[in-house]
Amino acid sequence: MLEEKNDNLQNADGQKEQESQENVITINQSALDEIDNSNAEENEDDSIQDKHIIPMLDYDSLTMEELTTELDKLVHNHKVMAIKDHVEEIRKSFMNQYHHLIDEKREEFNESNTDETASFEYHFPLKNKFDAVYDDYKTNRNNHYNQLQKNLKNNLTVRNEIIEDLKNLVDGTDETLSIADMFKKLNDIREQWKNAGAIPRDKYNIVWNNFHFHIERFYDLIHLDKEARDQDFKNNLEQKQAIIERAKALLDEADILKAFRELQLLHRIWKEEIGPVDREHREAIWNEFSEITKQIHDRREAFFGQAKEREVENLAKKKEIIAQIVTLGNEDIQSHNGWQSQIKKMEALRESFFKAGKVPAEVTEDTWAAFKTAVRNFNVNKNAFYKDIKHEQQENLSKKLALVEKAESLKDSEDFKATTPIMKQIQEDWKKIGHVPRKYSDKIWKDFKDACNHYFDRMHAVRNAENEDEVQAFDNKKEYLENLKSFELTGNHKTDLDAIKAHIEAWKSFGRVPFNRRHIEGKFNKILDALFEKLSLSKKDTEMMKFNAKLDQWVENDDNRSLEKEQFFIRKKIDEVQNEIFQLENNIQFISSSSKGENPFIKEVEKNIERHKDELKLWKEKLNKLRDI
Repeated sequence: MLEEKNDNLQNADGQKEQESQENVITINQSALDEIDNSNAEENEDDSIQDKHIIPMLDYDSLTMEELTTELDKLVHNHKVMAIKDHVEEIRKSFMNQYHHLIDEKREEFNESNTDETASFEYHFPLKNKFDAVYDDYKTNRNNHYNQLQKNLKNNLTVRNEIIEDLKNLVDGTDETLSIADMFKKLNDIREQWKNAGAIPRDKYNIVWNNFHFHIERFYDLIHLDKEARDQDFKNNLEQKQAIIERAKALLDEADILKAFRELQLLHRIWKEEIGPVDREHREAIWNEFSEITKQIHDRREAFFGQAKEREVENLAKKKEIIAQIVTLGNEDIQSHNGWQSQIKKMEALRESFFKAGKVPAEVTEDTWAAFKTAVRNFNVNKNAFYKDIKHEQQENLSKKLALVEKAESLKDSEDFKATTPIMKQIQEDWKKIGHVPRKYSDKIWKDFKDACNHYFDRMHAVRNAENEDEVQAFDNKKEYLENLKSFELTGNHKTDLDAIKAHIEAWKSFGRVPFNRRHIEGKFNKILDALFEKLSLSKKDTEMMKFNAKLDQWVENDDNRSLEKEQFFIRKKIDEVQNEIFQLENNIQFISSSSKGENPFIKEVEKNIERHKDELKLWKEKLNKLRDI
């Protein structure tokens, strides 16, 4: 009996030694430290498996709209403790982007604002939506913690009652129990303990040590029944071997973080829920479990190493993007369209920066600061340009307002002959003035257009009312034009020429037609052109007759604009023909004088010069006609 008792005491010491070894492994891993107290933080309703089935996205790469959508999905579809890490990462990423946006808008406001008393305000509806969803999360979290505190207190009471039952079992308050019954009772107590739930953190160590103190007392008590002790050792061995098999399976788990978290759970079960095994197997199974633990830890470290490499790659990408933004901001752009193109490029770079992903934690702030500085410099240059544009647009606005005022002062004038050229010049001046601020552009254009339309509508109405003869002239010319279409030449040159001249005189005799119906003159000219083509007149005579007919029509209709355009056109043609003659004469100078007389090329050039001189005379004659008018 004494030997058995000593052996059992050695077993108890071995158990403490084993637990001490296990604690070394657990304590040396910071992540495993939390498992000892995890029951104090998580409600049993939020199991470890449920907490981590949600993949942790690279939230730094999402836009504010995408972050808001993701937050809303998490808050309204998952338990609060399963998403707390996700929510804080989302909020951090959102606020970084939001503060950056506000900084940009504030800088734009300061650059463009001329009222020193005005304060900066910027309404961003998406921020309100994000805050509303985040408030829902905080409400859910507070409700959860309130319920958790209540559950923790209840669970503490339950665990103290379990300890009291264990104490009574050890102290032998029920003397009728056999050793086998006591083991059965102990297993029941362990099952109750396993399912008892979380307790307050500050009570955890005391309660846990108290429970295991009485467990040790129990094993000291049953040292007399070696068969029962061996059976318990066997059961414990089988359970720990099952844990080892499960741990081995975790080596093939693709999600290393999921495997690591389940390993934490297995360590807790090993330590808290399963008793000791015999000395013969104790060290071997612990070493086997420890080796698997080490392999999973190594995979986890490798995973984080790869994540670190990705962060370094992301840092390189973000540095390159920042460099491109710096280059973009330093370019000398002097046009609105150019800056609009730059702004589009800038938005693309901003989006690329946010989607590049996380960078190493130690350089996060520096990278973010460099990005904000580059963007700020870009905005300073952009705002400086638009500040100058705004000043120019203000000057344009003053000029156009003066034209509006002038047009409105003349819109009711009765002196159409004197006022019409002024109103037309006002319209020309308007076209030469550049852009005005957008908020004024529609209104001043409407005011200007209304004033001009009012004047010209009145002018046309008055002229139409006063010139019934013009309407009658149009009707007469329309009828005459229909009859003229059937006119045919006889073939006798003099007879046909006299007939055409008679038609021209008859057409002129009808008089002026309304301004908006002058297209009929063009139709008459087309018929004349066709008739002149059929006559055997010289080119000069034909051209001059056609030209004289057009001049007569323009003079009859007071069409000064057409006369001016024709004069400009003829002067241009005279310059072109003179230049051509000069070029041809200059080319002849390069040919040997001895061969000029017989050279066919020279003869052709000289003929060409004569043709151009005849053409020049014709154009000059037309110009003289215009000058006479």
